[in-house]
Amino acid sequence: MQPLSNQEAERIVRAGAAALQQGRPDAARAEFEKVAASGRASAQVWLLLAHACREGGDTAAAEAALDRLLAGEPQNLWGLIQKGDARAAAGDGRAATAFYKKARQVAAGVGELPPDYAREMERVERAIGEAEAHYKAHLEEALAARGFGPGARSPRFQQSLAILAGEKPIYYQQPTNYFFPELPHIQFFDRAAFPWAAAVEAATADIRAEIIALMDDKGAFQPYLVAAPNRPRTDFHGLADNPEWSSLYLWENGAPVAENVARCPKAYEALLQAPMPHISTRAPVVMFSRLAPGARIPAHTGMLNARLICHLPLIVPPGCGFRVGNEVREWEEGKLLIFDDTIEHEAWNDSREDRVILIFDIWRPELSDGERAAVAAMFESVDSYGG
Repeated sequence: MQPLSNQEAERIVRAGAAALQQGRPDAARAEFEKVAASGRASAQVWLLLAHACREGGDTAAAEAALDRLLAGEPQNLWGLIQKGDARAAAGDGRAATAFYKKARQVAAGVGELPPDYAREMERVERAIGEAEAHYKAHLEEALAARGFGPGARSPRFQQSLAILAGEKPIYYQQPTNYFFPELPHIQFFDRAAFPWAAAVEAATADIRAEIIALMDDKGAFQPYLVAAPNRPRTDFHGLADNPEWSSLYLWENGAPVAENVARCPKAYEALLQAPMPHISTRAPVVMFSRLAPGARIPAHTGMLNARLICHLPLIVPPGCGFRVGNEVREWEEGKLLIFDDTIEHEAWNDSREDRVILIFDIWRPELSDGERAAVAAMFESVDSYGG
């Protein structure tokens, strides 16, 4: 075919559009194919050709036109939507969902959509939701048939299904200070795997009595986050120097706080059985943590992944919650929560009473004695730098 001038191409496209409006899709297709054969087809021409082919009953040709469009413009929103529609009409739900999700991604980067696009994206979102529900139902039925129904799954496998379905994100360790490689990314640890845990839990009633006796002592608890004069100030969402999140230390700066140990001897004695790290002025850290009614500790990560954090819940009114990674748990009085604080976590108290837990750190169980000694020596060397 002879090359077309811009004016000729525009004239042919107008003729094809007029034919479409008149209900003559075959005539329209013939006009658009002239422009396509000349090599001058724009995205709009490929879309019009796809529309004419579809109206004429040739779904294969319509989809071929969309493929040509997306080969040149893989981010074309209208082309992605129509390609998804074509795959859905062909019974290929998985491919249709893939194109719809790509359209969602493109639309998210556009900002405010024109009304016709916005309406189409609403339809696309419904289609994605229906496809995901159908897929989940199929997966549940197939797993149950193979002996892996909900009652036959480990918590880890169940979590993997939620991640596969896009219901939960993946979280990794993100320590702010020190990363020890090749440690598993585990959000909550099974407290039954720690031989010392039962003895600590057994002391709950005594420990709770000790802290209740101090609750009315206004000087006992101090803000957990205190601005240091020799470091840049970090406000941490308004919690610096804020008594809504306060603490009373049994061990601070690596040593027992004599006055508080004397007031809470049962707590001090119980934790001597735990494998707490001893690192110069850094560890162990043992404290009662008090979260005031309505207070929230925003999402954050801890400093080093060579340790784990333990919570022994002592006073937990209804409405309190705790998230580590993609798992939310409620504190239960007397039941330890052991978790990796270098995975993003947050806490809240939506009750009208104080929430109090005992917090302490322990070595990661995967570290050998030699590795623990090396980590301690490293931090002590760091602390000796600069006097």
